[in-house]
Amino acid sequence: MANVVRSAKLASHWKERELTAYNITIASVAPDEFFPSPDPSLDHIDTAILNSPPSSHADISDTALGYFGYLGMATRAEKVQESLVDNFVFKTLRLLGFDEDQVSLFMYHTIPFNICGKATRVAKMNVCVFHYPNLVLLVAISGGTANAVNVEAQIVAMAIAAFQYNNAQRIECRLDPLAVMTIPCIRMSGTRPTFYLVPVTTELNEAVIAGRYPEHTTVVLRCATVVADTPTFVGMEDTEYRRFALKRFLAFKELAKSHWVHVVRGMKVTP
Repeated sequence: MANVVRSAKLASHWKERELTAYNITIASVAPDEFFPSPDPSLDHIDTAILNSPPSSHADISDTALGYFGYLGMATRAEKVQESLVDNFVFKTLRLLGFDEDQVSLFMYHTIPFNICGKATRVAKMNVCVFHYPNLVLLVAISGGTANAVNVEAQIVAMAIAAFQYNNAQRIECRLDPLAVMTIPCIRMSGTRPTFYLVPVTTELNEAVIAGRYPEHTTVVLRCATVVADTPTFVGMEDTEYRRFALKRFLAFKELAKSHWVHVVRGMKVTP
């Protein structure tokens, strides 16, 4: 709403009211509408990772043992610390090859966030995918179901910060800034992933920078990873859910690439 009070908040301090303040809504989408190819093959993944319980220690590869170590810690993260989920996300993205073709994974990376006339605010991303030279291609953060709406607001804020940062990088490389970028994002609730596509436009960005209400609504698409007859508290410690979630991660990898190719086009890579 136009009369909502706006302030220069860090991206990590955004709440549901910021979504309202900047005319942003989040819409759930079915997997077959969200993913162009929702059922990718897992044939290239270590079979122990696909089929063994996390407690298994016999006759499995070092890769699987290492992965289950991260999974086990992430499964208990709500009782320990959220950073363990971040480590597991990082490990999962690396396992699935998100860091390829001049693309790297980073943890706890901070970029500037220009909001309400303040250029000193920041967006700190738990896990992100970067393309040389420093383009933010994908953002992943952790957050339980209890504060899901606020975590989603923080995801949107980070996507807007990524839009600002990427265009600044493009301008530095003497390329035109883009009028719209769709930033792929992941939220982990424990070890259950939810995927987002956040379309950031010049109009939305300028509204955030100026602290005003944009005329047009921004619709963020959300796709949860849900297995029929599986309780919501069950995550990737369950082998059936793990296989299903890994397929969703792989499908999102291809979907994310289709969006970030427009961001990296024209950027020169030098040794």
